[in-house]
Amino acid sequence: MMWSFYEPVKVFFGKGVLAENGEVLKELGKKALIVTGSSSSKKNGSLADVEGVLKKLGIEFAVYDRVGENPSFEMLRQARQMYKDEKIDFIVGVGGGSPMDFAKALSILLANPELRVPEIYDVEKYFKMLPVVAVPTTSGTGSEVTQYSVITDDDGNKRGFGTSFTFPTYSFVDPTYTLTMPKSITMSTGIDALSHAIEGYVSKKSNPLVRLLAREAIRLIKENLETAMEKPEDFEAREKMMYASMLAGIVIAQSGTTINHAFGYPVTTFKGIRHGQATGLFLVETLKVMAQEALEKVEGAVSVFGSLEGLKEYLERVGVFDVKVDITPQEIEKWSERTSKARHINVTHGKWDYDTVKGIYERVASMLR
Repeated sequence: MMWSFYEPVKVFFGKGVLAENGEVLKELGKKALIVTGSSSSKKNGSLADVEGVLKKLGIEFAVYDRVGENPSFEMLRQARQMYKDEKIDFIVGVGGGSPMDFAKALSILLANPELRVPEIYDVEKYFKMLPVVAVPTTSGTGSEVTQYSVITDDDGNKRGFGTSFTFPTYSFVDPTYTLTMPKSITMSTGIDALSHAIEGYVSKKSNPLVRLLAREAIRLIKENLETAMEKPEDFEAREKMMYASMLAGIVIAQSGTTINHAFGYPVTTFKGIRHGQATGLFLVETLKVMAQEALEKVEGAVSVFGSLEGLKEYLERVGVFDVKVDITPQEIEKWSERTSKARHINVTHGKWDYDTVKGIYERVASMLR
């Protein structure tokens, strides 16, 4: 047996961790750029907490609060133009996966001014980035402990990148910031974390430690997601979901995500279904194909649900399939062509030719009409 494990992020977890441990930010420089969305970080108190710590430490900062869902190349161009002469020392991403992913991408562009935005995917063209601090406010993406950043390119396609030095330096994981998440976002982000854990478990790159962490994340999500959805102020459920999301992030930092994620990308980009929910739509169907080659892994990943059918019943119960959307035959053909060539196939068990991919899109599309 031979495998490796690399997780360089310093994580502070728990209620009030920013106030308790924020002094570590002094070592990162004298000026910070906070990137966040337009409303949620203000509502849940995370932005105020970050600003308060920076003020207390005497660190100058600017706030870019225009990061939308599924951040784009154009957003990156605008932000780089705004701050390229500001002598930013580090970036703080506050919010869900979008601001944290955006912070990673922008940190590369500000540290490498000669780099064109599309070249963030060519990781051999750069070897540095500004330090990134992650402050997650959802329990889903795990971006606070991964090297990955997913950005929407100029053609509307979600694409990810990551390398050994694109991990955040520090992450402040405070479940308090998730208490104001509405039910629909709680569900979608929770299913995103569940997909990360299951996909990491069945990935060709998984190892014994990855599967151990993934199994715990899956258990915690199954036992706590519905409570967090129905009782949003239940701190214990929120805390366990935050922990599970972080564990699932550590899992995919080692194993990557499977083709299941690639299936969901166009449904999010072109149909407006949130990323986590879109990913959940395809989970059972893609696992069926993986089971043809790696049955033991798939059975281990879904054991807490009893079976694939038990997983499907759980996804139905939490509302993953409670959406109506029309996916045309032309869209299915276009998406199948792209997904059947996705890089995720490299870590995914099973046969993934065009016909297999198209069949899955057709079956899921029929369920959503």
